[in-house]
Amino acid sequence: MLILPGWLIVSADTPPRQGWGLRVLDDQIVEVASAADLVSGYPEDECIKVPDQVCLPGFVNAHVHMYGVLAHGIDVHSPPDGFGSFLEDYWWPQVEDALDKPMIEAATDWACAEMLRSGTTTFYDILEAPSSLPGALLVEKEVVEQRGIRALLSFEATERAGSETATISLQENVDLIKACQPDGLVSGLMCFHTTFTCSADFIRTAFELGSELGVLTHAHANESHFEGNWCQTEYGKSTFEYYDELGVAGPGFLASQCVQLTDSDRAIIAERGVRVSHMPLSNCEVGGGIAPIPELLEAGVTVGLGTDGYINDFYEVMRGSFLLAKARRLDPGVMPANTVLGLATEGGAKALGLDKISRLDVGWSADLQLVDAHFPTPVTAHNLFEQLVLWRNHRDVDSVMVAGQWRVRKGELLGADIDQMRAKTHEQARRLWGD
Repeated sequence: MLILPGWLIVSADTPPRQGWGLRVLDDQIVEVASAADLVSGYPEDECIKVPDQVCLPGFVNAHVHMYGVLAHGIDVHSPPDGFGSFLEDYWWPQVEDALDKPMIEAATDWACAEMLRSGTTTFYDILEAPSSLPGALLVEKEVVEQRGIRALLSFEATERAGSETATISLQENVDLIKACQPDGLVSGLMCFHTTFTCSADFIRTAFELGSELGVLTHAHANESHFEGNWCQTEYGKSTFEYYDELGVAGPGFLASQCVQLTDSDRAIIAERGVRVSHMPLSNCEVGGGIAPIPELLEAGVTVGLGTDGYINDFYEVMRGSFLLAKARRLDPGVMPANTVLGLATEGGAKALGLDKISRLDVGWSADLQLVDAHFPTPVTAHNLFEQLVLWRNHRDVDSVMVAGQWRVRKGELLGADIDQMRAKTHEQARRLWGD
């Protein structure tokens, strides 16, 4: 088919093109050209003319906890007074340790719908639900495949629940990775939690398994001052100095959060090629701080953008990244809109180790979104990136395509009953809350 929007954004590092479009064949983009050339060259193709819309790459959510939707509105029994308290007194006992497979199934379906309807075509999910083992990731996989969204899935292995659960958690990742087809939309990563819930031997084992399976290994890192202070007290080193000593700091490491970093941490991340995912809104919600993303980008670090399962409208997340960095640096010039859009698209794909994803160019996967272009002020090639980052949200997303297949069309999630999905999510949230 031919898709002919008013404006085409091939990528965040190239100027928007007015009156250009693209040709999709099977699951790939096979030509990018002016609308006139495409129409004259392929008169028999299905032609989708949307002159009042922008066509841009689908977003890559580089870090989400899909089960997090069930915690929205929960009555917190022990309100946290810091990051350690947030985990130990609230998140672990009230949320993660209480999850079961029916809850995970409902949350996965709703989160996939939220992401698709806000232009996200690829995501990386981290599940921690020790009571749901084994087989929890296979539950997620089945739902994700039904929704037709591209995903990497993992279970956050940790020793905090005991050695037996820790071993089963690592195996959960292995089983999922082996269960995925090489050419399928769903794949897996290896994952462990943090330095303060995992021993040195356990961390090394996770990385060894990831390397053997040919996948990245993920961990949360320095979401607040808590972990860095813990490592200094326990090991006399900063978090990434410790990882470097273990021999695991490298391109095979995907570190999420990375909010409170020492100068040494930043240098190791850059020098060793550690990948980073950035969650600006959830970092604020847990009181962690504002990550030094401009500095990491200036040092050449690969950075993707994520929601953390907190607010899954990626336009809101981009806005947060755009604004918070300026406030932290006291500089309106840092993190321009095209940089933020880059983190939300190709940056996320690179952080997750994905090729030919989230760029609308020849030979790349046909993962795209069509967004309303009725802005308050005229659109130009100079201002379109900023118009999108500042003035759009999920309500403006008209259509979403993943691997050449429409998953959202004219604002409707295809093949889904949203009211029924919402009712199921409500039911499982009440179970989690104990109502």
